[in-house]
Amino acid sequence: MKNIKTRSRARLGITPAREEAEQAFLDAAERLLVSVGYASITTRKLAEEAGLNHGLVHYYFGSMPELLLQVLERHTDRLIKRQREMYAEDRPFIEKWRAAMRYLDEDSVDGYSKVWFELQAMAWNDAEMRKRVANVDQAWVQVVTEAFDKAVDEYGLDRRSFPLEAIVALVATFNLGMHLRMLSGIRTGHAVLLEAIDTWLQELEAQQKKKRRKA
Repeated sequence: MKNIKTRSRARLGITPAREEAEQAFLDAAERLLVSVGYASITTRKLAEEAGLNHGLVHYYFGSMPELLLQVLERHTDRLIKRQREMYAEDRPFIEKWRAAMRYLDEDSVDGYSKVWFELQAMAWNDAEMRKRVANVDQAWVQVVTEAFDKAVDEYGLDRRSFPLEAIVALVATFNLGMHLRMLSGIRTGHAVLLEAIDTWLQELEAQQKKKRRKA
């Protein structure tokens, strides 16, 4: 699968030493985004965290925003690979949904939610950054679209009553809302909501089993 970057730095001639240094900077930036936020990240602080010369930041990445965008893109690529592999498994959609909901908690704990919202905040006042962040969002939308397209068929839902685009928009908004509230230490109602959704999916599963028995 291709990564989600809208533009890639030419890799021709990049030495293993440089690649290692770049990854060290990206790792350090990811840790700092989670621990102190983008507003507190300076070139020197980043270099100190990475254990490298601060002059290499702009030499390798061109700018701090570019480096931070690559942090988000790299992390997203890893999670999307995980998500696609999970949705490709041969098991009922309800089990995949439950796995996806567990991932919500895991991604909050490992810092992805914080990285995602930090970069969104940076992009609000920068049109070029907004394009890159929008590409990340679109990558997630594509994963959800593919998964729920199959789920609609699996449960025999009427696509006129349940338009795929509307379902995907609802799930994407739901996921962002859950992540944002958890970042703020708010989980009120989350368990009840997830239980209600799970109950609905169980009902759909039961209906399909009845149809298959009658067929």
